[in-house]
Amino acid sequence: MNQTIHDILSRRSIRRFRPDPVPKDMLNQVIEAGLYAASGKNHQSAVILAITDPALIKRLSEANRTIWNKPEGFDPFFGAPAVLVVLDKADWRNRVYDGSLVMGNLMLAAHSLGLGSCWVHRAKEEFEQPEWQELLHSLGLEGEYEGIGHCVIGWPEGDLPDPLPRREGRVFLIE
Repeated sequence: MNQTIHDILSRRSIRRFRPDPVPKDMLNQVIEAGLYAASGKNHQSAVILAITDPALIKRLSEANRTIWNKPEGFDPFFGAPAVLVVLDKADWRNRVYDGSLVMGNLMLAAHSLGLGSCWVHRAKEEFEQPEWQELLHSLGLEGEYEGIGHCVIGWPEGDLPDPLPRREGRVFLIE
């Protein structure tokens, strides 16, 4: 089995991270892989907010927790030291598809480097709020952007979970 297929089959969502930071060169490799995701008509409009500032991660995590209606103290980012938020132009018809491909590339690239990752939802609802729209504008992003997802990244705490069996009856061969 080649390495790419091995990485696809062995990647797991990680929900417990060590607090150790992700080295910048590794984070940059993950981000670059995300930027190479396929996009409709090669539009390349998805953007990635790479957040490693603990205070900003905590604020974003709290916004996510509130939207999710989880109890105070719950961390929907599972203690990850890096959060890559994928957004795309709200008026781009392929935004969810293109952003999802970016998310997939980010998670596979992280795994290939020995890092753990997890897709965390509610980016759409967060970035509809004025506080987070202001953050986008402060970064020079003009226009409306829709949050696609958060790729939380870090060093896994503990062993990787075992894979769950794949469900039968999901492939239909037509010859």
